[in-house]
Amino acid sequence: MKLKVHSVTKSFVSGGEQRRVLDQLSLEVDFPHVLALLGPSGGGKSTLLRIIAGLERPDSGSVTLDGEVAPLGKGEITLRDYRRSLGVVFQAFNLFPHMTALRNVMLPLIVVHGLTEEDALSRGLEVMERLGMADHGLKFPSQLSGGQRQRVAIARALAARPRFLLFDEPTSALDPEMTAEVLSLIAELKESGTPMLLVTHEMGFARKIADQVAFLAEGRVVEQGLAGKFFANPQAVEAQHFLAKVLAY
Repeated sequence: MKLKVHSVTKSFVSGGEQRRVLDQLSLEVDFPHVLALLGPSGGGKSTLLRIIAGLERPDSGSVTLDGEVAPLGKGEITLRDYRRSLGVVFQAFNLFPHMTALRNVMLPLIVVHGLTEEDALSRGLEVMERLGMADHGLKFPSQLSGGQRQRVAIARALAARPRFLLFDEPTSALDPEMTAEVLSLIAELKESGTPMLLVTHEMGFARKIADQVAFLAEGRVVEQGLAGKFFANPQAVEAQHFLAKVLAY
């Protein structure tokens, strides 16, 4: 997967004041499987992920995936076509509470991707089984553990057969046992070859799974490169301080 982000700027208004979250951010990276976006809270990681996913529009700048410029400034219909090619997994699961786990996986396939009920059912059952959730398809989200709900969210993203998977802090709402369960699943997905972008505070996991790292601070990429090199010998002062702090615990 080749990702190029060129001079992306994004500001939000909070409390009557404008805050620049991304400041002329640029990033160009070619990675085989997993790119990890790391950095302190408020550095712009989740905002950048949402822009790459087509869920936020930048104030300026562009995003290119494998040579295709994302239509971030275009109309909603064009942008919807772009979003269909991606799978996004959020920290809050975002499941419909009144639908079963299986129906949560099927619904986007029918409404967004135009599959028939029969085809959506077949694909939904296939991906639920793949993720070890075949016996939980008829349960509602309230009947599932946090780890199981996140598995359903991942199944929903995978069922669309995306060209790119994006994870935004997928374990932040989970306890340690469930976190380990979901991280193990993401590691398995890496072996399948689907390119992934991962925003995470789990440094040990990022070190293990990431091929490339981009370290964000104050709305900019201050360091990027191979994950092994980054964790062994970070060059940017901000990255050095960050890793010294988080890896001390």
